[in-house]
Amino acid sequence: MRAVAVRLILAAALVAAGAPAALAVPAPASPLVAVELLAETQSIAAGRTFWIALRQAITPGWHTYWMNPGDSGEPPRLEWTLPAGFTAGEIQWPPPERIAAGPAMSYGYSREVVLPIAVTAPPGLAPGGRVTLRGQASWIVCEKMCVPEEAAIALTLPVTATMPALDPRGAPLIAAARRAAPAPSPWPASFVATPERVTFAIAARGLDAQRISEAWFYPARWGAIEHAAPQRWRIDDAGLTLEVARGPLPEAVAGPVEGVLVMSERLDGGVARQAFAVRAEPHAGSGGLSLLRAAALALAGGLVLNLMPCVLPVLSVKALGLVRHASGRRAALRAHGLAYTAGVLASFTLVAGTLIGLRAGGQQLGWGFQLQSPLFVTLLAYVLFVMALSLSGAVVVGARWTGAGQALAARAGYAGSFFTGALATVAATPCTAPFMSAAVGYAATQPWTSALLVFEALGLGLALPYLLLTLVPAWQRLLPAPGSWMVRLEQLLAFPLYASVAWLVWVVSQQAGPAGVAAALAGLVLIGFAGWVYQVSRAAGGRWRRVATAGVVALGVAAVGAAALDSLIDTRATRVAARADGRAWEPFSPQRLAELRAAGRPVFVNVTAAWCLTCLVNERVALRSAAVTDAFARKGVVRLKADWTTRDPAITRVLGSFGRNGVPLYLLYPPGAAAAPTVLPQILSESVVVDATEKI
Repeated sequence: MRAVAVRLILAAALVAAGAPAALAVPAPASPLVAVELLAETQSIAAGRTFWIALRQAITPGWHTYWMNPGDSGEPPRLEWTLPAGFTAGEIQWPPPERIAAGPAMSYGYSREVVLPIAVTAPPGLAPGGRVTLRGQASWIVCEKMCVPEEAAIALTLPVTATMPALDPRGAPLIAAARRAAPAPSPWPASFVATPERVTFAIAARGLDAQRISEAWFYPARWGAIEHAAPQRWRIDDAGLTLEVARGPLPEAVAGPVEGVLVMSERLDGGVARQAFAVRAEPHAGSGGLSLLRAAALALAGGLVLNLMPCVLPVLSVKALGLVRHASGRRAALRAHGLAYTAGVLASFTLVAGTLIGLRAGGQQLGWGFQLQSPLFVTLLAYVLFVMALSLSGAVVVGARWTGAGQALAARAGYAGSFFTGALATVAATPCTAPFMSAAVGYAATQPWTSALLVFEALGLGLALPYLLLTLVPAWQRLLPAPGSWMVRLEQLLAFPLYASVAWLVWVVSQQAGPAGVAAALAGLVLIGFAGWVYQVSRAAGGRWRRVATAGVVALGVAAVGAAALDSLIDTRATRVAARADGRAWEPFSPQRLAELRAAGRPVFVNVTAAWCLTCLVNERVALRSAAVTDAFARKGVVRLKADWTTRDPAITRVLGSFGRNGVPLYLLYPPGAAAAPTVLPQILSESVVVDATEKI
């Protein structure tokens, strides 16, 4: 209401100044806009969604308005009177024209516009009859003055049991209008708002600056920008940047800004326009994150990672080592803490550097990207399996301590601490802790120096508890005294690692199917056999020991070869089967989301991965509960699962559009194509989901 009032005040001021502003007058005898309902098909079928459209034929020189009319005007409105069971979605708005009126700017259409609408028929509709869709359309048509008009609209279609045939007149017009409608943007977008201007950054890397002749952003709501102000744009290696004067409503840039980005591209035969639906998130300096705050969130997220189930098995083993080391020299104990920290930070540098480099090369990747490879998952299972065998006493790898007070094995021990830190980093990647998502999402949009600093802060948070225990002597008194209990505890700690191996094999089953599981299990058998050969050969003579060592190496190579088979398996059918649960979840796609939103359906999007333990716990605790299922059913919520278990650039773009770079992400879209979704917390509870659902 406030935006409408401000537009009316502006229009009145323009009239007083003598500008050709909107001025309401009585409607003429004949309408200035002729309207009709078109259908995409000649008939309809029970339970199917079909497309109709409101066609406006506009008198030359006059115009109607877009969903955001700009500085004056109002968009067309439809009030439906539909048969029982039918539902109509929101209008799918084609990109508008810019219509200058003195110092103001409006967005609208001239000559002709076709406005598609998705309609869903009820499942129990009996074939053989006819159905009439009725409604009342109202609009404002303007030139130098504005005229309000309205008309009753109706469309009668037969009901058939077969696939409906396309309507020769309506289908081409509706198809052209749907093609012109904005596609979901494939690029993350952000903005910085100052008191004078709003600067949008669209990470559209790879655009050819020589071919783009124009770029213009049309906001979905009034007040964020000055519509009549020029929009200065540039294209560089980071993508597209748009600068425009800030609008009069401060609250319009307090949160995400949605709208349509239209780019004109020079082609050999002329100019082509492409439109993208953009959601720009506040960035640093505009209520978003600063580098300092992102680093602080990353540090807090790294601390919480120590409590996550993916990291605990590794850290439990390291804690046992800390008890052993506590009886040694303090300088050596500090050296172990520093070596462990160095291993964590070096591993974060490697992971972050690889991620930053691949993203700079145009790859759509995010946090945990290495676990999207079944080869990497299988190799990680091998490492944890060897570690578990060592703790069980089946295989002795390196020096093992059998009593309290044994001197620290200096160089080898420090190397062990370093690689334990590296292993803790790798084990941490399946988990996303609170505070992490905002920090990692921020890092994904920053130059490499800032991004690396955020990732190193995350690593420091992971290493900090162990580091402090080794650096502060007073805290070491809290540790229990070493003793024979440590042998039994060490054996007990092998079982969480065995459980981790079983879970990783299950992840492989989601990525590569039964054949991948068979390859991974064969590799584990080879690893186990290699461990036995290594153990029994330690007492053998020189020649046999060399033969046994060669055999262990050959078995290890064979196990890696078995793991490599996972990457050669075509996983597409497996992924579809794993994602699609017809009783509850549909596979996610941007097209399916757009279709449901156009039909006015509420949608819950679960962005998840099989290797994400946080995701699996949330699904078990909250999303599969009877209360959540009942709430979704009452509200008619359609559930989409975006499975990021293996690489999917479309899902990566969805994460980036919400400032995220890893899973989980939970989005609850209310009815209406233009309504912004609610982003739910990363740690879900039944009440959180139910409460959010009841509010839509």
